[in-house]
Amino acid sequence: MSTPTTFKKVQAIEIGNDFTKVTRVIETKYNDLTKNLKPHHIIVKNLYLGINASDVNYTNAKYVPNIKPPFDVGFEALGQIVQVGSAVPKEAIGSYVLVAQYGAFAEYMKTSYKAVIQVPSSRIELLSLLTSGLTSSIALEETGRMKNGETVLVTAAAGGAGQIAVQLAKLAGNHVIGTCSSDEKGAMLKSIGCDRVINYKKEDFKSVLKNEYPKGVDIVFESVGGSFFNTCLNSLAIKGRLIVIGTVSTYSAGSGMQGDQVNTLKLLGKSRTVAGFFLPDYTHLYGSHMQKLVKLLMNGQLKIETDTAGLNGIDQVAQGVEYLHSGKNKGKVVVPLIPIKNSKI
Repeated sequence: MSTPTTFKKVQAIEIGNDFTKVTRVIETKYNDLTKNLKPHHIIVKNLYLGINASDVNYTNAKYVPNIKPPFDVGFEALGQIVQVGSAVPKEAIGSYVLVAQYGAFAEYMKTSYKAVIQVPSSRIELLSLLTSGLTSSIALEETGRMKNGETVLVTAAAGGAGQIAVQLAKLAGNHVIGTCSSDEKGAMLKSIGCDRVINYKKEDFKSVLKNEYPKGVDIVFESVGGSFFNTCLNSLAIKGRLIVIGTVSTYSAGSGMQGDQVNTLKLLGKSRTVAGFFLPDYTHLYGSHMQKLVKLLMNGQLKIETDTAGLNGIDQVAQGVEYLHSGKNKGKVVVPLIPIKNSKI
C-alpha cells in the first residue's frame, strides 16, 4: 500500500449552517498527520463518509459553541487501518473499522485504536450501523424501553436512522407506523415491513393518527420537530414515550437548530414521557449494540438502503450534505472515496 505525500479534508472556514458556503476542501501534508504518532494511535484511510443532517449543526457551532474556524468537520467514516502506533498490534493493519469523531470528512485521519469499532469487511452498509444504527438501537431499547406488542411511530422513516428503527421495532414484535414524503419512499418502507406508511404529502398526518390509532401510540422515534413533534406528542398513548433524536426541520433554517416547547400538562394526565437522546452519552453501549446490528445485517434480518446520489470523492461531500437536506434521499446518504459499481446501492 503506497503512502501519499498529501491528502484532502473538509474544513469549516466560517460559522454557519450553509455547508457549501462555510466549508472548503483543503490539501494537507500526509507527514503532518503521521509524525509523532502516539503509541495507541492509528492512521485510517477512509473509504466511505457518512452524511448526517447534524453536519450543519457542527459547522454552525451548535455542538462546540466557542469553536473557532478553521476546523475539520464530519462525524463518521468507514475505513481501513494503514499505520499503527507502537502499542497497537501490527496485525491491525489492513483491518476495516468504523470511526466516529469530529473531522471525519477526510481521506485519511488519525484516531485512537480504542475508539474505533472493527467490522468484518468494507461493505458499504456497515457504515449505516454507526450513527444511524446505534442511535436507533440504543434509543429504542434504553430511552423508549421498547417491549413487544406495542405501536411504534417512526418519523422520517425512510432516512438513515428511520429505516433501521422501523426494522428493529418490527423484529421486536411491534406494529410500526412510518412517515415519509413520497410514494417511492413508501414502497421502500413497505418492503422492510412497515405496517402503516403515511405519505404526509398525500395524507393528513394528524388525521390518520386520530382516526386509525384512537388509543394513541406507545413509542415515537422522532427526528423532525416543529408541527411533527406536536402531532406526535398529542398522539401518545397512556404511558407513551416520545424520543427526540433531532429537530431536522430546523437545521437549515436561518436561525439554525431550534427546539420545541412541551406543555407538561399533556404529560401529567396520561403518564407520558418525552426524552431527548444524544448518542455520545451512550458510548458504553456501543460494543454490545454494534455486535447485535452487525449480526442482523450479516444474516439478512436487517436490510440497509444506502444512497450515494451518484457522488464520489472528498470534493463532493458538500453536495452530499445538500442532497440529504433536500429530502430526496432514500436511506443512508454516503459519499464513497473509492470507485463503486452503482451510483445508488
